[in-house]
Amino acid sequence: MVSASPGTVATRYAGRRVERVEDTRLLTGRGSFVDDIVRPGMLHACFVRSPYARATINGVDTTAATALPGVHAVLTAADLNHEVKEAWHAVAGKDMPDTPRPPLAEGEVKFVGDPVALVIAESRYVAEDAVDLVEVDYQPLPAVADFRRALTSDVSVHSAYPDNNAGGMGGAPPDEETFDSAAHVVKEHIYQQMYVPVPMETRGMVTEWANGELTIWASTQTPHELRAFAARLLGIPAQHVRVIMRDTGGGFGQKVVPMREDMCIMLAARKVPASLKWIEDRRENLMSAGQSRHVDGDVRMAFDENGAILAADIDFIQDVGAYPTPYPVLTTAAIGMFFPGPYRVPKASFNYKTLFSNTAGLHAYRGPWQYETLSREILLDIAARKMGMDPVELRRRNLLRRDEMPYFNPNGMPYDHVAPIETFEQAVKILDHEGFRKEQAEALAHGRYLGLGFSAYIEPTGAATGHLASEGCTIRMEPTGKINVYVNGGSTGNSLETTVIQLTADTLGADIDDVATIQGDTAVTPYGAGTQGSRSAPMTAGAVNEAGAILRNQLLAMAAAHLGVDAEQIELAGSKATVRDDPDKNVTFAALAYRAHYEPQQLPPGVSASLEATARFTAPPTAPIHWANATHACTCEVDLETGRVDITRYIVSEDVGPMINPNVVEGQIAGGTVQGIGGALLEQLSYDDAGNPLASTFVDYLLPTATDVPTIEYGHVEIPGPGVGGYKGAGEGGAIGSAPAVINAINDALAPLGVTLTTLPASPAAIVAALERSERKDH
Repeated sequence: MVSASPGTVATRYAGRRVERVEDTRLLTGRGSFVDDIVRPGMLHACFVRSPYARATINGVDTTAATALPGVHAVLTAADLNHEVKEAWHAVAGKDMPDTPRPPLAEGEVKFVGDPVALVIAESRYVAEDAVDLVEVDYQPLPAVADFRRALTSDVSVHSAYPDNNAGGMGGAPPDEETFDSAAHVVKEHIYQQMYVPVPMETRGMVTEWANGELTIWASTQTPHELRAFAARLLGIPAQHVRVIMRDTGGGFGQKVVPMREDMCIMLAARKVPASLKWIEDRRENLMSAGQSRHVDGDVRMAFDENGAILAADIDFIQDVGAYPTPYPVLTTAAIGMFFPGPYRVPKASFNYKTLFSNTAGLHAYRGPWQYETLSREILLDIAARKMGMDPVELRRRNLLRRDEMPYFNPNGMPYDHVAPIETFEQAVKILDHEGFRKEQAEALAHGRYLGLGFSAYIEPTGAATGHLASEGCTIRMEPTGKINVYVNGGSTGNSLETTVIQLTADTLGADIDDVATIQGDTAVTPYGAGTQGSRSAPMTAGAVNEAGAILRNQLLAMAAAHLGVDAEQIELAGSKATVRDDPDKNVTFAALAYRAHYEPQQLPPGVSASLEATARFTAPPTAPIHWANATHACTCEVDLETGRVDITRYIVSEDVGPMINPNVVEGQIAGGTVQGIGGALLEQLSYDDAGNPLASTFVDYLLPTATDVPTIEYGHVEIPGPGVGGYKGAGEGGAIGSAPAVINAINDALAPLGVTLTTLPASPAAIVAALERSERKDH
């Protein structure tokens, strides 16, 4: 047995590949999702949605729909919108200026799929039928579907923003003298298409009023924020709202903040005599749940004669659609702020605008600022080729080292506890860079086009600002000695159920089989900001540590009294307290719990019978950000005839600090990586010039499958972060680094033909078209 002081216990579970506790439930079909919720007399909701990208609403006739047997109500903007009390989100704060966001369209629809009316019926089938009977008198109007034309368009999406500019920011102006005098300057125009998270489970909610209180079952990443938002929206005390989040089939940012449909269901809940369920179908999700990415910009870098970066500049616009949620609009600034990335960049500048369009509103998606990595890493590969240098060598000369920390990037971002060069070199070694270059040359001699792409990034995780800066935890020992840990958490695929149990077992010295967790129920869990911003690992670890320290001291005091020794002589391990110098002298947690609950009078004076602790962890201002970083490496082969890309190897070397559970970390990396591969090669949420969506089913919106993704190889560099346990977040990195690595591999393969892709996705059609353009140019 490893000795431990009273203030600590020997780590037994953190760092181990403990099996996920939720897998048995999920893999055997015993999970509980929103659509599994059935309440007595439950009613069902369905939305009437606009078929036009922009049109005046002259009237809504609900007569025929209301007359349909089984229909309980058809609600319009006149029934719901005026009942909104407050509708701000904690991520922005109550004083932050916000863009319009009415529950139902009022006066004018602004995108295809805009909710115009809400039908409530005894079944979803009846509600769907009634939707077709609602007659809306539309007067179609010109729309601006392409955000790149929004600034100069005669169409204003919102009258309060006549130029369609939702906001922007500029950093320091570019140092044109440096660009003019540099030995090498490389500039590119890079366009990232619109694509979306596509969670397995679409959005959904069940609401129920009873005895003046509202219970909400929701598919959400932030149960406590949903509770607070519902209270603000309805103008009722927060203690009269309970949110229950059971299993959630993916969120990826789309379910961080309540959207307009959620507002409608909450407002409608007290207008009906029973519980109300709304489950979004896949067509609605693709058409109305929002959009992601969609950025267009110019990027440039200046280099000296040896390839050292002298200056970097990015000037871009981002599409925010018609009704953006506040989160990604705020994080757009991060594209500019993070553009220098994990590199030694003396000077940097940025400028951007966010623009309205008559499309679905922008929402968060796993690393909402991902364009900074995409554009920078594509540019670096292009620069290397123009300078006659291998992209590996160019990165090697510019990546930051451990001995340079702390390092402030030129936009003021305070990097620390990272060494980007180390993840890069590890990925290069795993790949066998020189061996691949030989293989590539031999393949080219035989008419095969192989390519290699790298992508390096740095990202803030657990950024502790505003309501994100603290996290609560309750740990309770039951009379049996078993332990429950209560956190905001929630099961969205990120396995907080498992990692929290590991952390709690280590903090208390408990056997892991004696620990369980309860999450996602605002009635019993402490307030937490939910799963967003890759914050769960560092913040939850801090909260468990705070509450665990209190309960651990209680256990030590009880055990010392029971065993007749000083607390300093006791260590906790294996769910028992043992005298360090006399292992035969011990008492189990079960025995201590029995005495505390059933024989409290036998405790000495001054020793509390409480075996429950609640605490809040607040991130210290000296360490508000935990910086993670990674390098992705991708090899591929491109078929010139068909444009097909076959990814042959994929490597991720990542530093997220010590890993609580390597299986969970690698699962997070894999999931994000596959989403990035989809964004690089396949996925595109397209609109025609009139604003009609062209990809509203999986027939048109293409997702990657197992045949598109090779086995992912992992490397880990563990540089502890500044917080409890040194843990850093791991949720977003895979999605940030993968798309540019894939595009760089394709461009490397096509480099002998003079072809470079800077418009995504790199679909087979796009590759063939680029090859044809190059061939025509050569002739």
